[in-house]
Amino acid sequence: MSCHATGAGAGAGATATVERRTGTPFVALVGNPNVGKSTLFNALTGAHQRVGNWPGKTVSVAQGDWRTAGGGRPLRVADLPGSYSLLPDSPDEALVRDVLTAPAGERPDAVVFALDAANPARNLYLLSQILDTDIPVVVALTMNDVAARRGAPPAPDALARELALPVVRVEGRTGAGLDLLADAVGEALDAAAPRPGRTFAWAAGSPVAAELAELAAAASGRTPHPARWLAVSLLCGEQPPAVPAELAERAGAAADRLAAAASAAEEGTTDADADAGTGTDTDTDTDTDAELLVAEARYAWAHAVIERAAPRPAGARPTLTDRVDRLLLSRGFGIPFFLAVMWGVFQATTVLAKPLQDGLGDFVSGPVSGGADRLLEAARAPGWLTGLLVDGLINGVGQLLTFVPLMIIMFLLLALLEDSGYFARAAFVADRLMRTLRLPGRAFLPLVVGFGCNVPALAGTRILNRRSHRMLVGLLIPYMSCTARLAVYVMIAGVFFGSNSGTVVFFLYVASVLLVVGMGLILRPLLFRDMKEEPLVLELPPYRLPTLRVTGAQVWQKLAAFLRTAGGIIVATAAGVWLLMAIPAAAGHGGFGKVDVEQSVFGTVTRATAPLVAPAGFGDWHATAALGTGLIAKEGVISTLAQTYSAEEDGDPKLTASLHATFEESSGGHQRAAALAFLVFILAYTPCFATLAAQRAEIGTRLTVIGFGIQLTAAWLLAVGVFQIARLVW
Repeated sequence: MSCHATGAGAGAGATATVERRTGTPFVALVGNPNVGKSTLFNALTGAHQRVGNWPGKTVSVAQGDWRTAGGGRPLRVADLPGSYSLLPDSPDEALVRDVLTAPAGERPDAVVFALDAANPARNLYLLSQILDTDIPVVVALTMNDVAARRGAPPAPDALARELALPVVRVEGRTGAGLDLLADAVGEALDAAAPRPGRTFAWAAGSPVAAELAELAAAASGRTPHPARWLAVSLLCGEQPPAVPAELAERAGAAADRLAAAASAAEEGTTDADADAGTGTDTDTDTDTDAELLVAEARYAWAHAVIERAAPRPAGARPTLTDRVDRLLLSRGFGIPFFLAVMWGVFQATTVLAKPLQDGLGDFVSGPVSGGADRLLEAARAPGWLTGLLVDGLINGVGQLLTFVPLMIIMFLLLALLEDSGYFARAAFVADRLMRTLRLPGRAFLPLVVGFGCNVPALAGTRILNRRSHRMLVGLLIPYMSCTARLAVYVMIAGVFFGSNSGTVVFFLYVASVLLVVGMGLILRPLLFRDMKEEPLVLELPPYRLPTLRVTGAQVWQKLAAFLRTAGGIIVATAAGVWLLMAIPAAAGHGGFGKVDVEQSVFGTVTRATAPLVAPAGFGDWHATAALGTGLIAKEGVISTLAQTYSAEEDGDPKLTASLHATFEESSGGHQRAAALAFLVFILAYTPCFATLAAQRAEIGTRLTVIGFGIQLTAAWLLAVGVFQIARLVW
């Protein structure tokens, strides 16, 4: 395995900086993906955490306050992205490298390294690199229950003796061991004052160790980077910033010497085998570079440590995870099971959320709106102010509240699937499907995230190494049905399809996946003809029972993010639409706030655009008005429909009756076909302006504009096709 990679997004960029508080030590939580690191972070910080882009980067990082027990010192913790190496192959890994190798005053004061007790040798490769940064390290041994089921887990004392580092067994899901971890980190911080952390011990007498010692001595004090890490990085072919040319040339010469010596040794072995009659006729590539020698040395050390600290018992039996995976990852059962699970999620969402939505809607439209109306009337407020507050702001808040049960249930079910370990299997099952687009199976992960929200899904494309892969997936993500669309699906499907609404919603999600595949097959040969395939490398975490604490924290974080992002949009959209509906389009139709909606500026503009969608069966200004505000944010579609019909919320009988009447007239008696076409249009056209902004940041302005045009065109063509076919049935 090479220790060097050349991912397009992993180049050296601006040095990452740490947001510090005076006197507050900074601790970085580092580890491979799927080792329980984020679960540990949630246990350490609780509700005292924030998620945002790292300073100077576009990578999102969770940071929080670790309030240690017993009145201990407060610590600032960052949950750095999961990484396999400090020689980066993705923007996430580049961030981890930049944070840990920043100038001395900006690096973390300590590192808590999450080590998977079930797969320790694989994790130790990254730990060996971190040891070269001179940062004090405390090892947090995670996934201990899984390791125990697989055989003899590594004992903390034995592992600490082999690593010469403090090792603490922790359980982030229950909080076990967190106090001991805090004590170990405190001791490491105190001991770090007079001396740096220990470095990785290369095998004595090895050529690599000798060359690295000379390079580290030459690099010491000449750059802001840790000398030992810089020496290894240069030897592996990396080019960190602010490195003198003479030092880079010296490293290149050292790498050439190591490669020549290794090749000569291999040739000698081959000649000896030939003399003994054990040679083969196949051509053997004997070129061995320095980066491979470094990687082999690290892995040899890792396996030696585990052999001494936790020898694997002979005849280990297959685990429950192994047995379940034989079924869920099989060719015949994997995809049907995934589709069945997702159907169950959406069916449960529509069934469980509806009564809660109705109850909240009734509360806002009844006591809240009525009480506000009476208070304003008693205060002799002008009519326009009453309309703005009651019909605009309160109605918008009411719409926001009706989304909350839907979002909670959806986030809860998806969090349970994720925490159980199943979602990682979905990427494996989908690998063959992704191969049809010449995309790796891991491309399915940001697409799945798109079911929640397209904006973080676009940020998730950074896990893809090739630029062409990131560009194509960035164009496809807007076709994934986000939770904002789900609210519209549930409302429209409930009005027109009744008890079959759950099946209709499931059909839309299946159509979303098919649309992604179809658009990928069209766009790849047009825009990315030189795209190459890449093998799938994916961590499959063990199956686990989700815990209430972790799942609840995840649901709350996602719900809070939804409310922060969508709340202001929904309320602002409702107020803005009311304002446009309050302004008459021409004289003689009433004054401000006293004009019929159809004769307002809003009604005039949307009525002019209605003929464009007449072939799809919903060529009415109410529908085009909702589509217009839906371009700002899909959360505004329902509130716009309610306002244009002067209804309070989506459960209002007036809104239901008005929608039936409108679609019946615009479709020529085929209202169900028109409703289905309307939902398909909602599925296919641009999710929101926030998605466009995220696209521009990830794939550039040119592709974003191209994608926007394709989305509108595809939405119109699909809606027209669905209506023209469905009206033959309905």
